[in-house]
Amino acid sequence: MSSPTTQAVVTAGSFLTLHYRLAGPAGDIINTFADKPATLSLGTGELSPAVEQRLMGLEEGAHTTFDLPAGEAFGDRNPEMQQWVARSLLAKMGDPDERYAVGDVVEFPTPDGMGSYAGAVIASSDTAVQFDFNHPLAGQPVTFEVRLIGVL
Repeated sequence: MSSPTTQAVVTAGSFLTLHYRLAGPAGDIINTFADKPATLSLGTGELSPAVEQRLMGLEEGAHTTFDLPAGEAFGDRNPEMQQWVARSLLAKMGDPDERYAVGDVVEFPTPDGMGSYAGAVIASSDTAVQFDFNHPLAGQPVTFEVRLIGVL
């Protein structure tokens, strides 16, 4: 006699293979449905805690969509995360001839040099460039669609 097979369920620390779509009011930010699936581990910061919480308890094979209210997925917009950076410092960190246009996204190294973070150009002057380091979906409602392919 064989026992019935049970689907794996998402728990804290699960390793997932999935397709997902993350969208705000202006449309998709990330969408893996047309490409190869993503693999990630819960609890490592690859997804926001609010998104991870919605995944808990889902069974392998599930395909669902969650709507998260403004600010829940990536926090509220923080005006202190908008900073002016001197062009002289930007020249030291990268290409001194780089041109910065509103909407450009620029990668910066973390202070320890082990990672990076991004800022979007929102203004510039002759001597400095203003970057917004808020997550692009901070303070906005978010739609998260997921199809769980594998749960380990």
